[in-house]
Amino acid sequence: SDHMENIYGYLMKYTNLVTGWQYRFFVLNNDAGLLEYFVNEQSRHLKPRGTLQLAGAVISPSDEDSHTFTVNAASGEQYKLRATDAKERQHWVSRLQICTQHHTEAIGKNNPPLKSRSFSLASQGSANSPGVQRRPSQNAVSFFSVGHHRLPAGKRVPIMQPDHLVDVREMMSQAEGQQRDLIRSIECLPVSGHLTSLDQDLLMLKATSMATMNCLNDCFHILQLQHASQQKGSLPAGTTISWLEPKISLANHFKNGAAQNFPAEINKPASVREEQSIAEPCELTREPEEINPDEELEDICDDKEDDLGAVEEQRSVILHLLSQLKLGMDLTRVVLPTFILEKRSLLEMYADFMSHPDLFIAITNGTTPEERMIRFVEYYLTSFHEGRKGAIAKKPYNPIIGETFHCSWRMPKSDVAADAGSNFPAHSPSEQVNLSKDVEGQAELDYYTVKFVAEQVSHHPPVSGFYAECVERKMCVNAHVWTKSKFLGMSIGVTMVGEGILSLLEHGEEYTFSLPCAYARSILTVPWVELGGKVNINCAKTGYSASINFHTKPFYGGKLHRVTGEVKQNATNTVVCRVQGEWNSVLEFTYSNGETKYVDLTKLTVTRKRVRPLEKQGPFESRRLWQHVTESLRDGDIDKATEHKRALEERQRNEERLRAETETPWCTKYFLKDGDGWVYHKPLWKTVSAAQTQQTDTN
Repeated sequence: SDHMENIYGYLMKYTNLVTGWQYRFFVLNNDAGLLEYFVNEQSRHLKPRGTLQLAGAVISPSDEDSHTFTVNAASGEQYKLRATDAKERQHWVSRLQICTQHHTEAIGKNNPPLKSRSFSLASQGSANSPGVQRRPSQNAVSFFSVGHHRLPAGKRVPIMQPDHLVDVREMMSQAEGQQRDLIRSIECLPVSGHLTSLDQDLLMLKATSMATMNCLNDCFHILQLQHASQQKGSLPAGTTISWLEPKISLANHFKNGAAQNFPAEINKPASVREEQSIAEPCELTREPEEINPDEELEDICDDKEDDLGAVEEQRSVILHLLSQLKLGMDLTRVVLPTFILEKRSLLEMYADFMSHPDLFIAITNGTTPEERMIRFVEYYLTSFHEGRKGAIAKKPYNPIIGETFHCSWRMPKSDVAADAGSNFPAHSPSEQVNLSKDVEGQAELDYYTVKFVAEQVSHHPPVSGFYAECVERKMCVNAHVWTKSKFLGMSIGVTMVGEGILSLLEHGEEYTFSLPCAYARSILTVPWVELGGKVNINCAKTGYSASINFHTKPFYGGKLHRVTGEVKQNATNTVVCRVQGEWNSVLEFTYSNGETKYVDLTKLTVTRKRVRPLEKQGPFESRRLWQHVTESLRDGDIDKATEHKRALEERQRNEERLRAETETPWCTKYFLKDGDGWVYHKPLWKTVSAAQTQQTDTN
């Protein structure tokens, strides 16, 4: 048949995140049932760069556009390809499907279906047995042999009857038992020798087998729903059949293969019962609480995350997690294992970006719009270094809806004037006194106070609002951030969707800014963090803007954590300052007058934040809310930390379910919805405006 002709031509092939799409010359060999590709047509006589067996493969046109399609081989290998147009895609897809069907049926005729499935793990034997002394090329999957059923050609699948579902459930129970036997058999292998229980192939086998059982459980549940709908005639309006949460808890089902059993409710620690019994947040007072900075004490907590610790010990759980994820998958609703958490909430991480309050306060000291924009860029670029706790990439706690975090910083006025870290002079002491006296009731102090408050205003999507102000200097910053995380293969990308606004009320200026993306790289070895993407800072009133690029490291060569940027006067398109360097090391600022300044972030003074003691914090303040998880992580007790974390998350789910059933909207405490964003309920610009109005009326 002419439909079985060999075809060839150029297609684009997706290689990886670094290289992206590349043109390759593809050949469909119908006789051999192979799809081969070469670098170009001239190298066709050489050995193919890659080959896929088409027997048992699945050819899938993509929904993302009319040009892309995938070839998923039975071996698990996948080619993501793109034709020049829809017509060419259809030509390749139809020819590939015909070839695939032909060779799949040929294999079926030569290999009649087995009457039953067989699961076997090779005999462990002694260290000298053939099962242990495998060939280097022999992979661990060969120890696990599975036969498959095949339906006779031309027969349709009958509608499942109740007794069939019972049979399926029984078969799945048997499979689950055999999967547990498999895990135990692997765990019984010696810890040293040619084949060990820590063999990477066997760890992957454990991970994928568990993921397969989770998937089968989901499929069985969908079959039950479909059967119920057939019995009733149709599903109720609005009902959707969707994939469920994993049936087997990632973090707790196995610890290196051993089953984990948590104590019953009656035996749970008092702290866990307390976490589960805290009242519904909307039943608590939602009135904003005024925090007295005098109650706050200098923070003595210093949780650096430089130790791999449990990450090394839990490699099998990481492999298990990876086996459940797909490229580009949204991780918002994925429950990650506890041992990858750092010991602070995301809300506190936002506060740690303010660890150089001297540079923050010094922004408004700039005598010209140009100086103020440059100072803001300087502060912005120095904020990320302290926001990261150590070199190891770990994830902060996902804030519970309604969770809040409060802190403040005290900065001696002399330090801001002398050590603002800028080339420009600060306000004179007399000017500072006058500005401080502008605020009604403000006693004259020898330090500035920067107050910070953050609140988790939404759970799905996860949105945080945070606000900071320095009343004495009439400046504040308001921001909302929606964290969107995606699985990217051997890394995880987090997009920070949202906007911040810095208000300098003394000058009547507003600076809008965004945040870069963050990436956790090398998640199977030593995970590390890098920032990437372009951010913009704009001041509409003055016409100054800044464009900053956080560069991700190229695959070959290049520096880590590189950042470049420039500050412009938009009206004349004049560059007034350029910056380059590393956002966690040394930054170089070059000004329009030819002067150059270097800022070594590792030598900048970090001002410790001030936080109220736990006993004075409310039940939904971050440190008190997560205190038992944090204590367990510090003690290295991952199981106990997981138990406390699960209790908090379960309570949040129950409360969310109750609100949905009673149609009760969530009430925020400190932030109000404003269009697509969130604004602090009592921003400084309102307070100052009201005070000025009152003073005018008095005069």
